[in-house]
Order: sequence, then C-alpha cells, then structure tokens
Amino acid sequence: MKAPLDTLKILDFTYLLPGPFGTMLLADLGAQIIKVENLRQPDLMRYAPPLVDGVSVLYAHVNRGKKSLALDLKQEEARRIVLDLVREYDIIIEQFRPGVMQRLGLGYEDLKKVNDSIIYCSLTGYGQTGTYAARAGHDINYLALSGLDSFSGRRESGPGLSGIQIADIAGGSKNTAMAVMAAVIRRMTTGKGDCIDISITDSAFSMTVMSTAPFLEGGPEPGPESEMFNGGLLYDYYRTADGRYLSVGPIEGKFFDEFCSVIGRPELAERGIGNREAKGLIAGIIGGDDLEYWIGKFDGRDACVEPVRLLSEAIVSPPIVERDMIVSVTNEKGNTLRQMGNPIKFGSGHYFGRTAGTSMGYHTRDILRGLGYREVDLDVMLQKNIIGVL
Repeated sequence: MKAPLDTLKILDFTYLLPGPFGTMLLADLGAQIIKVENLRQPDLMRYAPPLVDGVSVLYAHVNRGKKSLALDLKQEEARRIVLDLVREYDIIIEQFRPGVMQRLGLGYEDLKKVNDSIIYCSLTGYGQTGTYAARAGHDINYLALSGLDSFSGRRESGPGLSGIQIADIAGGSKNTAMAVMAAVIRRMTTGKGDCIDISITDSAFSMTVMSTAPFLEGGPEPGPESEMFNGGLLYDYYRTADGRYLSVGPIEGKFFDEFCSVIGRPELAERGIGNREAKGLIAGIIGGDDLEYWIGKFDGRDACVEPVRLLSEAIVSPPIVERDMIVSVTNEKGNTLRQMGNPIKFGSGHYFGRTAGTSMGYHTRDILRGLGYREVDLDVMLQKNIIGVL
C-alpha cells in the first residue's frame, strides 16, 4: 500500500527541533525528503546524547525517513546542486533567520526562476516581517511573548516550565506540515506554488483561544489559577500520600457526580464544580491515600480521573501499547532502534519512517549520482569540501 504523501518531494533545510519534527510528520506519511545540511554548521541536534552507532538518538528520531545531503552552501557549486534538485524536489522547507537563504542565492524568488510551481515554506520564531523578525529565540521565549505564560503556572511561583516544547512542536512543527499540505492541494488545482511564512510565536498565540477569545470581547484578563483549565477550579493535579499525582478533570456534571461519589462526598456534587472552597477539601481527601489506592477506586468509574504516569509506566500502559505508539526502525548499521510511532492512523495502514536519521552526508554520493554526477566529479567536490560527510 502506498503511503498518503509518497508523491511529495521535499528539500529540508531545517535543524534542531521545530522544522525537523514537522518534516518528520511528512516523512512518516511517505514524503520523499532530502535533509540538506550545511558542512560549516551541522545540525546541533546531532550532538545531543545519547548516541547509538555514532548518531544521536534524538537526531535519528526526528530525521527518520529522510536522506542526508551535506553541502557547503556558501560555495557556488553547492548552490548549483540545490538548483538541480529543485527541478524535481519542488517543496522547500527552511528554518534560517530571515534573509539567510536569500544571501545564499536560495530564496523563494531565486528558486522560483528554476521551478515556477515551487512551494517554499519558511519557519522562524517571529516570522518574516515585523520588528522581531531577526531576533533569536527558543520555545520559552515564544510562549512568554504569546501571553500564555502569564496565565500558566501558579500564583505563588509564577509560570512553570512544561516537559515538552509546546510552541515549537504543537505550534511550529504542526503548522508547517499543515501549511505545506494545504499548498500542495492548492497547486494540484491551480498549478501555482506559493511562499509560506510560519511564525512559532503566531502559532503559540493562536493556541490560547480558550482565554484570549473571551478577553478580546471584554472578558477579564486571565491570570494563573483564575480559570477553569489553569487551576482556578477543580480541574487540576492533586498530590497523593506517596508523593505521586492524580489528574482530575470532571468538568461535566455527570462526571463530577461520579467523582464525588467515588471520594465519598456525594454532597459536594450539589455545590457544583464551580465551588472554589471545595478544592482544598478535595485535595485533603486525595492526599490521604496512595496513588494505587485511587487507581483502584476510580477503576471502571466514568469520572475523568487518571494517574500521572512516569514515562517508564506510560510506555507500557494500554493507551500507548495498544495504539502501536512504540515502533522499531533500522539505522544505517542495520541495527534496530525503538522510537515513538506516528499518532495519525489510517484504515489502509500505520505509516511511519522505517529508517532512522543517519550520519551527515550518508546519502550524498547516491543523491548526486542520481543527478548525473560522475565519481570523478564527486571526488573533486569532496576534496574541495563542497560536499562531505561527518
């Protein structure tokens, strides 16, 4: 069975997490992707421990299903290689600061001259326009500037760090993948390509809908622990007697009734979930017993209550195991790595990149042979550091 996106051919100029995770989503669904890495500045994700067979497991994960081409992009011969590829690989995804690709002669207008139906997606922290466009930033900065951090965390301690990169992945990565697929669909009907500008800060801001939409129409400005979903009411995490945590989210009446019944305080249901005073009482009740006790009490009860699992527990628990979310891929040495699966499931199959991300330049010779370069040409370019391997 062919994968859904197996006709897409993409040149990937992204690095670290946001871009590579987004292109991994496309690779999982079958897109043919060449990751173009700059010999002068390799992707820093390559150096993230631990390494297996000389390749970072993080790099091997977010770059699975992709081929690796290593070029010195400041040399004209390398630029010509990219232009040759663009005739066939007609989707470009890049993550440099605004202006970098243009200075390399690889901007949208440059590549459009070679292939006028090209789709060119730029992913940056703050977008291609505006006074922040050239600023450096990371996930924590984008969340801070989006306003999200001002009503996250606790009143006493302030904003809290998340265990994942929310803005980078939920915002930048996924919007990049969606935007590219939308542009492909448009090109199928019009024959025209497009230039896409994705800002991670825009993406983070757009996810604050539950708080920002009311505020824009005159609602109160949100703060930490002031709303339904940020700890202002019952919906929260509660510490158990053994120092573990229980997630409690029964916001609908029927679930709240069930919750109150399980904890032995059915009268609390009459006051409703909006009763702030009941929260301390509930915390005291949950804090009186260990996590395993509460797991047993809520087993089979429809109350939207679940334990906060350790990662070691989560990866062997039913919601993960039964949904094929741990998969095996093969690296360049022929060895097997365990990775997270693709959360998008189709009736026709579960698609994910079967090969792990490789050492830099692993596919360089094969890619250039496919463009018609002779072995003697490749040897000369290798000596001149136009192409290379790591």
